[in-house]
Amino acid sequence: MENINNQVGWYVIHVYSSYESVVKSNLEKMIENNNLQDYIFEIAIPVEEDIVEKNGKRKIVEKKKFPGYVFLKMIYSDSLWFMITNTRGVTGFVGPQGKALPLTAEEIKRMGLEKVSAEDFDIKVGDNVKVVNGPLETFLGIVDEIFIDKQKVRVIVQMFGRQTPVELEFNQIEKI
Repeated sequence: MENINNQVGWYVIHVYSSYESVVKSNLEKMIENNNLQDYIFEIAIPVEEDIVEKNGKRKIVEKKKFPGYVFLKMIYSDSLWFMITNTRGVTGFVGPQGKALPLTAEEIKRMGLEKVSAEDFDIKVGDNVKVVNGPLETFLGIVDEIFIDKQKVRVIVQMFGRQTPVELEFNQIEKI
C-alpha cells in the first residue's frame, strides 16, 4: 500500500443519513478482509448524552454529535481513499472537491475524538472546571469525584436552580 506521508490523522467521511453504524460495520469488514489494521486505526461515531424531560421525568439519551459523519483515524493514501469512498453508504470525504483533509489538533480536541490519558489529566477533586463540549457546554462546576477507569468525572453544576451532579468525560472539561 503506497503512503503519501505516513502521518496518522483524523479524517471525516460523509455518509447517508442514519447510515453511520452500517458504514462503520462495512468499514470494519473491509479493514479485516484487506488486512488494513496498520493503516486504519479507529472508526468513531461520537455520541453525547442528552438530558430529556418527558412527563416530568428526566431521562438521559445518547444522540449522535455529528449525524451523517463518521471519523477515521488513519494513514491516508489514494488507494484507501478509493476503497473508503466505494464503501456502501459513504458519499465521500470532507474536504475541498472531496479530497481528504485531516482535522487539526484543535478540532480533534473540540470534537472529543481523542481520549485523555490518566497521566495527562491534571484535575483533582475540588477543582473548579468549565464544561467545554456536550449539552452542558459553558456550564461551570466543581469536581466531586474522578473515575480513572471509566475516564469520567462527576461535576456538581448549578442546573434548574439547584446543585446537580453530572457525569462527564475527561475531554469534556477543562480547569479554570
